[in-house]
This record gives sequence, structure tokens and C-alpha cells, in this order.
Amino acid sequence: MRPFDYQRATSPEAAVRASGPASMYHAGGTTLLDLMKLDVWRPERLVDISGLNLGGIERRGKALHLGAMTTMAELAASEEIRRQCPVLTDSLWLAASAQLRNMARLGGNVLQMTRCTYFRDTSYDACNKRNPGSGCAAMDGVNRGHAVLGVSDHCIATYPGDWAQALVALDAEVELLGPDGARRMSFAELHRPPGDRPDRETNLRPRDLITGFVIPDADFPRSGYLKIRDRESYAYALASAAVALRMQGDTAEVVRIGLGGVATTPWRAKEAEAELTGGPITEDRANRAAEAAFAGAKAHGHNRYKIELGRRTLVRALLQTAAMEG
Repeated sequence: MRPFDYQRATSPEAAVRASGPASMYHAGGTTLLDLMKLDVWRPERLVDISGLNLGGIERRGKALHLGAMTTMAELAASEEIRRQCPVLTDSLWLAASAQLRNMARLGGNVLQMTRCTYFRDTSYDACNKRNPGSGCAAMDGVNRGHAVLGVSDHCIATYPGDWAQALVALDAEVELLGPDGARRMSFAELHRPPGDRPDRETNLRPRDLITGFVIPDADFPRSGYLKIRDRESYAYALASAAVALRMQGDTAEVVRIGLGGVATTPWRAKEAEAELTGGPITEDRANRAAEAAFAGAKAHGHNRYKIELGRRTLVRALLQTAAMEG
């Protein structure tokens, strides 16, 4: 690990003032410290925000406000949220390990970096995400875990998180504090597809600090998260689906779907939602929705199986969620 300056912030505003072009915010550090040890990230300064009063879980009618410094474990353990919107807690229980959930904060969780070997191992020069313009070794390399949705000719790395799929499905918003003050951004706009600049992962402005999340409608007792992985614990998704439904009898009045493990960003499957809204959730209709969700998928050899796995994962998640009470 390279030398760096350390500064502990006493307020959100002080954190923003202390940050700069070569600095990074540090809270739980569960991704940051890993990447510093691997020499992938080389910040000159860490601004410690772990002591800031930015936690909390607050209901405001149907809306839910979550402080960025709330730990994954705190939200996962909320019985109230589990009853009202289980997709938000399920996606956290199935993420990481108990130790990491106790340390990792919600704000940092949504910004975790890809697990692509070619990005994390600096002995590989060809990584457009780490070295813009150098190429993408994963294209013709070992890419079993890589994305099939949202890919470009410059990067096929998969977004690794779980909770973000629930946020993108529920039309969440991100609260930010920057040099020009506070503002909000749609969560769907936070992450950027790779395009020709995979190194630009988000639409955050320089020195922006995530202070919280707002979910305008978190009243989805009929919701859940299905994660398919190589082993039952402490593994990243090969395919996952966050599904939230609002039913009137057998008719799906509201359908929300987020896909994970198969895309370069937290992926909203709007084509699948359109296939299902206004009708029953049957196996036949769920299959048609899954076909629509993966119509634009593009595989690169080893990860070809993900297209069919992603479809089957979505169908299973839809049928399981439709069978819930709520």
C-alpha cells in the first residue's frame, strides 16, 4: 500500500472541503482498502467520514429515507422494513458476510467496484477501466462471470452488488452533498454504462458525498430478491433478480424488476415490466418477459450461459414473488 494523507471529517461539509481530485472518502473501507492493497487505487488522501451523523432509517408515509452511513447489517435486521419491503432486506442478507455487513455502509455499498480479475490484478495491462485506452483482456480471456447486458466494445465487467438492484427497481433517489450544496439524483442515473470510457463508472461530480437514499414508494410487501451463485454463502451473483409487485386480484398493477450479476450496471428491466403490467403473472407470461429482458444480451464465450441463466432466474423470481401474500 502506498503512503497517503489521512483526515477525519467532523461534518459532511468539512468532508467535502477536505476532499480533492486525488482524495477518496473512507467509511467502512471494505472495498477501498482492498483496492489500495492491490495497488489499483492510489489515493493521496483519505477523508474519514465514519464518524459523521448520516445514519438512520426513517419512514415518511410510503417513502423511506436511509442515511448513507447506515450499515448493511442495520437495514437487513429491520423487521419493519422486512415486512413492508422485503426486497430491500433480502438483497442485503444475501450479500457479503456477517462481518462485512457489520462494517460496510449503504453509501459505499452502491459504489463497490467490479470483481473482474483483469481490473484487480495490475499485472494485466489491458484494462480500459483501470488504464483507459489499453484494451479489455476479458473480451477474449476468462469471462465466465462477466456481463451480457449493457456491455460495450471497451468493457464487459459486471457490477457486483446486490442491494443496488432493489434500489434501481424501486426508483430510488440518491442524496448528495457537493461543493455547490445539496442535491438529489435518480439512482438509475448514478451508474454509467461503460461505453467508450469504462473508467468513468458514475455520474458523481468531483468531491460529491453520498449522504442518503430516498425510496419514494417503499410499500411493497410482495417483493423479494433471488440470487443464483456458485455457493450458498459469500459469493457474488451469477444472476439475480429484484422483483416488486402490486397485485389487484390476479392482475399485476405495478411491476418493478432489477437484474444483477448479468449487467455492467444495476439493471432495470423495463421491457420485462411492460410485458407483465396489466395481466396475471403466469409462467408463460413470465417467460415472455424474461425473453424481452435479455433480447439485447451479448455474450463473449465463457459467459454465454448467463443469458439462459438470467432468464430462468427472472422467471423463478417472478413466480415466487407473485405467490407471496401482500
